[in-house]
Formats: sequence, C-alpha cells, structure tokens
Amino acid sequence: MLLDKDIQHDVFLGLGSNMGDRGENLNHAINRIEERIGEVVTTSAFYVTEPVGFESENRFLNAVCEVKTRLRPMELLQRTQEIETEMGRTTKSENKVYADRIIDIDLLLFDDKVYANEKLILPHPHLHERAFVLLPLAEIAGDYIHPVLHKTINQLKTELG
Repeated sequence: MLLDKDIQHDVFLGLGSNMGDRGENLNHAINRIEERIGEVVTTSAFYVTEPVGFESENRFLNAVCEVKTRLRPMELLQRTQEIETEMGRTTKSENKVYADRIIDIDLLLFDDKVYANEKLILPHPHLHERAFVLLPLAEIAGDYIHPVLHKTINQLKTELG
C-alpha cells in the first residue's frame, strides 16, 4: 500500500485501560494522540468491560477515537507504541497471553485500506469479534464499512450479539 505523505488519513484507534485511574489514563492517551499523531475528530463514550483472554479482578475502561493523520501505518504503530511506553506500559502480549495494563492502543481501521506485514494487520484482525471494540466504534462510526468483511460496523455489532 503506497501512501502519499501529504494525504490526510482517517483512522480509528481502540483504547483500553484496567490499571490505576482508568478514565485519566484514557484521557491522557487521547491528549498524547492529539499531540503526536493527529487531530482527534471524535471519541466514543467510555465503556466498562470485562477482561477478554485472561483473568483479572480489574475491569477495563474502553473507548474508540477517530483521528485524522498524515502518518503511514507503520509510523502510526510506532507512535502509538511510544505513547504506551511513555505512559508506563512495559510489555505487550506475547503468544496471545494478555495481562493487566495501564494503556492499550490498537489500530483498528486505516481509511478503507487493507494492510499486512509481520508487525501489523489492518483492519485489526479481531475487531469484529470483540464487543469492547464494536460498541464504542459503532457509536462513532456505525455506518463505516469494514474493508474486508464488507459489512457496516453496526451490522458486525448486531451479528456479535
């Protein structure tokens, strides 16, 4: 996928936190996204959710934000990982083993593009399987069409139940 550096891209980022002041963590991440990635156009409400993929006593606070950026996919991934590290996240999941985290920023959608390499797959490969992503995403982009599944976010949310 060749992208012109001067083109503004429409991206959706998933945010999650289940440690410390979760709301403050999400707000801090959104502020850093605005400073380092691009204009945050809209942000969903914050949703309280149960952990998925691991056991924890700590519930998550999740949200999705829409961002206008000139960054390319790998630059975007690098910046989100830098923000996570600066906010105190020390490890990413390894071999699908998840753990509590101060902040998690996932790249969900990048324009209507499909992109894949060894470090990044867009759209996010599990987006359509996770209510903690679909609920906030549907709130701000319900009519957005998934570029692989060719269904709206609202349709995917309904199918998930």
